[in-house]
Parts: sequence; structure tokens; C-alpha cells
Amino acid sequence: MAAQNLAIEQRLQSYRKLFQLDGKTALVLGAASGIGKASAEALAALGATVICADKNKAGVETTAAEIGGRAEVHVLDAGNGDAVNALAIAIETTHQRLDIAVTTPAIHVRKLMVDYTDEDYDRVADLNLRGTFFFLRAFGRIMMRQRGGSLIASSSVRATTLEPGLAIYGATKAAVIGLTKSVAADFIRDGIRCNAICPGTIVSPSLEERVAAASKATGKSLEAVRQDFIDRQPMGRLGTAQEVAALALFLASDEASYITGQPHLVDGGMAL
Repeated sequence: MAAQNLAIEQRLQSYRKLFQLDGKTALVLGAASGIGKASAEALAALGATVICADKNKAGVETTAAEIGGRAEVHVLDAGNGDAVNALAIAIETTHQRLDIAVTTPAIHVRKLMVDYTDEDYDRVADLNLRGTFFFLRAFGRIMMRQRGGSLIASSSVRATTLEPGLAIYGATKAAVIGLTKSVAADFIRDGIRCNAICPGTIVSPSLEERVAAASKATGKSLEAVRQDFIDRQPMGRLGTAQEVAALALFLASDEASYITGQPHLVDGGMAL
């Protein structure tokens, strides 16, 4: 019986260790707020050293300060390929490895496609899709050289579940899923996993921007518009950044060691 109990305890300990990130280095693009901030906090909570990057200098510095000694700050625009490449060089120079890389920045311009300007299209496609390409290329190269790592891209439930005004945003997020699958295939023999997270409607600064825009367009109060968003959710509530970060934490951990090339919904049932 004692031997059996010891074996059970050893199995339990092995499961706990799968989620521990002690000694690992993680990068989070978009760490100043929302899902990026929550992801940086979650990764640090389980022991990772976290490189917090965002174009919002004050916000990303606040995130790093709240995390404490295991966090560092880089200020950059995730849609700028040269800046992303420079960050990759800095990370490889300073750290022995990059075990985890998460990207969350995105932009949402809600208009019917026929009303989109060329500038609207460029803004959305450049950050959402080109920015993801820059991320996967730059940090995938590091992981190829070290032969291992977890890449986590940001898609959306809107990759598959749409409503008026979301054509370009949805197209970029669907493309992110395709890119994730392709990159997973490219890297599969190098010990690198690449997955995408697809959030639904999440409490975040970007949601507040959408609420404000809808309030202005419809004349409804901010409270009424927020309630409209809630009423459209199958669970009757909005998701939280921490709920999305929990999935990022799982995909970053060794517990997800046999999962790659997949979109993972955190949508409260929106895609049902």
C-alpha cells in the first residue's frame, strides 16, 4: 500500500511540474493591457522570466513593475517588422533561450466592406496579419536554432462566426489560423509547437472602445451598449482576460506538449 501511495503521489507531482515554468523565458507582445497583460502575469506566476513588449510605454512598464524582478520591458510597435526583428536579436543576445512567445495586438475597424477605405484595410491587415507573420518569423527563427519552444498567436472567434461589419477583421483572423497551421507544419520536426487562441467577447480596453463607438453611433448610453454585448453572449456574461490567459498558460506549458497547429476557442459558446 505504501508503494502504491508513493507511486500516486509521484504521478501527482509530475502533473504539477508540467505546469511549472521555472527557468523558462517567455515573451508577450501586447503586455500593456488586456489579454497580453493577463498572459504576462500568468506566465510569471508560474515561474517564467517574462519579456513584456508593447508600444504603450507607460502601460508595459506598469505591467513589468507589477510582476516584479522576473520581468523586463521593451517598447515597440508589433506591426513594424524591423522593430520585431530588433527585439528578437536583443532577446537572443541577452537570454539563453526563448521558450514561449505570445502575441496579442490587433486592431478592429467595424465597417461594411464597401465602406472600407484603403487606409482602413491597411491598418487592420498590417497589424493583425503582417504583425503575426513578423512575430512567427522572428521568434520562430530563435526556436529553430534552439530546437524547441511554444509559439502562441492571436486569432478570434470572428475567424468563423461573423456579423455585419467584420469582413476584413474576420478575414485577417481566419488567415492567422491558416498561418498558424502552416508554421506548425514547418516547425514540427524542430520541437516547436505553434497554436492560436480565438477569444470571444472579452472585457478589455478594446471592448470599451467598441462600446464607446457603438454608443456614439446609436445614441444609446454606454451602460445600454455594454448590456447589449452581454445579452448576445450564450453564457450571459463577458469573458475575462484571465480566462484567455489561462489557455495561453496551458499552451505554453509541457502539459500541451502534443498539441500543435490548432485554433483554440475561448468564447463562452459563441461558435456553437
